[in-house]
Amino acid sequence: MPRRISRLAFASAVVLSSALPSVAEEVVVFAAASMKTALDEIAADFEATTGHDVTISYAGSGQLARQIIEGAPADIFISAAADWMDAVAKAGLLADGTRTDILGNSLVLVAHGTGAEPVEIGRDLDLAGHLGEGRLAMALVDAVPAGQYGKAALESLGLWSQVETRVAQSDNVRAALALVSMGEAPLGIVYATDAAADDAVTVIGTFPADSHPPITYPAAVLTNAADAADRAFFEALMSDKGDRTFAEQGFVILN
Repeated sequence: MPRRISRLAFASAVVLSSALPSVAEEVVVFAAASMKTALDEIAADFEATTGHDVTISYAGSGQLARQIIEGAPADIFISAAADWMDAVAKAGLLADGTRTDILGNSLVLVAHGTGAEPVEIGRDLDLAGHLGEGRLAMALVDAVPAGQYGKAALESLGLWSQVETRVAQSDNVRAALALVSMGEAPLGIVYATDAAADDAVTVIGTFPADSHPPITYPAAVLTNAADAADRAFFEALMSDKGDRTFAEQGFVILN
């Protein structure tokens, strides 16, 4: 009996080892913070399927782009705005032919808690009045795409002057979302996908698509990438399963 158990254990080990790579490779991804919920799920599935490791650094796209340009060892970059990908491309750090616009998003106004009354976002919105004594949570309006889109939308609608001095700026959009989620700010401007990931906020309005530049997420393999696993994960982002995961979180599939 002990010998039979030993043989079964050996057979099981052989089957397991044949299903995984002989040497696990690491894929290092720099991604916009707004992608966290969906990208974590895609990465976990990729790791379970391939045996490779995926390490993801989330932050504002501008911060990540600067880190890449300064030499940070990333294999894949996913930005929430074209201009930060342009900056990395200008530095000569994108692998030829890999840059692809993979996703789209929309911009929403969220309120703390559940059941908040909806508002019509337009030139007649009394945004300052809805804030009361509180502040408007936004990502950095001059450096982070979500903040830049938000500021552009408010300026387009003539609302920026109402709240310019009452904005609580955060390093990335998920941090801005957290301020509203925790009740530190009554309102915030985030992506629709961020709002969908947090049950402690309510979407009370969606900004008109023509009030800000189109929200696109370009992705690319970087010249630092050296492993087959890097390309495999990049392809997984645009696979049918990847598309479904992103769509479930509210992203618009562009690829």
